[in-house]
Amino acid sequence: MFIRDIASSQEIIAGDHTLLKELFNPLRDDLDLRYSLAVARIQPDGLSFLHRLKNSEVYFFLKGTGVMRIDDETAQVQAGQVVYVPPGATQQVLNVSNEELIFICIVDPAWKEDEEEILGT
Repeated sequence: MFIRDIASSQEIIAGDHTLLKELFNPLRDDLDLRYSLAVARIQPDGLSFLHRLKNSEVYFFLKGTGVMRIDDETAQVQAGQVVYVPPGATQQVLNVSNEELIFICIVDPAWKEDEEEILGT
């Protein structure tokens, strides 16, 4: 049985400048999965850097309100919503609330650092 507690997971500043706790990644954990799972946080009035992944990504927003940018489209997002990011799409998340914006990130196939390109702020 695989169990990981988010409270004891190490938080890093990811390449896209979000505060990130990777909960599992089959490239590092002995799991028979294709995807990786992480929880990201963006502080009030903060944003992720514009970036793109070779892989598809799903964001499930847990707390806060933000603006999601995918290629040339933007939309307001909030807790309870799910957003799909196609492989190769440019993406960015802006926190427009006075509380943390918290969301789950699912990357398929699993996230690899060399498959993410940071494009700027």
